Amino acid sequence: MFFIGAVATLVTVAPFLLGTTPFPTYMFGLSMLMAVGFVVAGAGVLQSIAAGRRQARAGTPSGR
Repeated sequence: MFFIGAVATLVTVAPFLLGTTPFPTYMFGLSMLMAVGFVVAGAGVLQSIAAGRRQARAGTPSGR
């Protein structure tokens, strides 16, 4: 998701740097996928930390 947003951001900014006609407005919306990708990754990290803490409190081995 982040990479799609990053590519959309590059594609959206390129016309401004090259002096050509800007892309349609929906491309700006696609570039927001970069931020959504960061949020999803952050939620995954927090969920993993919470699971590790729960497991440590329960005293169960980590599966190694």
